[in-house]
Amino acid sequence: MREIVLLSDPRIAEVSVKECGEPLVDLRTVEAIRVDGQLADPEGAYAHVRLSVADRLIAAQTWLPRRLRLLVVEGFRPAALQRLYFAESLAAHRTANPGWDDRRAHVEASRYVSPPEVAPHVTGGAVDLTLCTVSGVEIPMGTRVNATPPESDEACHTAFPGISPEARRNRDVLGAAMASAGFVNYPTEWWHWSYGDRYWAFTTGTRHARYGMSDGPAR
Repeated sequence: MREIVLLSDPRIAEVSVKECGEPLVDLRTVEAIRVDGQLADPEGAYAHVRLSVADRLIAAQTWLPRRLRLLVVEGFRPAALQRLYFAESLAAHRTANPGWDDRRAHVEASRYVSPPEVAPHVTGGAVDLTLCTVSGVEIPMGTRVNATPPESDEACHTAFPGISPEARRNRDVLGAAMASAGFVNYPTEWWHWSYGDRYWAFTTGTRHARYGMSDGPAR
């Protein structure tokens, strides 16, 4: 069984970054990709990804059956928002488990929210996405996007065995398309895929990450 490596693993932070300087692009301007507005922010940061990530999403779309489309829920996430999300997750775990030490709380919080210093979304290299029909109807994936491990009884884990056969087939279809385009999955979140960040570099054995923390879309 493949080892599940969390973003809190010290080996991820040890991966060096050679920033390539690629700009962020707005996926809402890319005709081949659908963008869901549920996490839209006033600046539209959520719909942005690095240029090569956008190109690879288009490539992944071509691997899908003609009846299906990628539906991107979130791309870039500002560092300040990532820090807020992680602090909230950490506080919730500490409240629920007062006997945990700081290390245990940090590890458990990172199962759902990436530690800010290694978070893929702040680089512009990560996307949270699902599949929908040509008409825009989402198809069954076993859980909703961004379901937490506690609320889903771990069914948010990509390889979770207890989901329906239909959801398993749909996850496999998504996984095959994304992997074919060079993305790697974060194994506790079936919807989370990235390219060019530290986690991608560690998983693929690449010496350096291509993307460090981004300042966000150009104004």
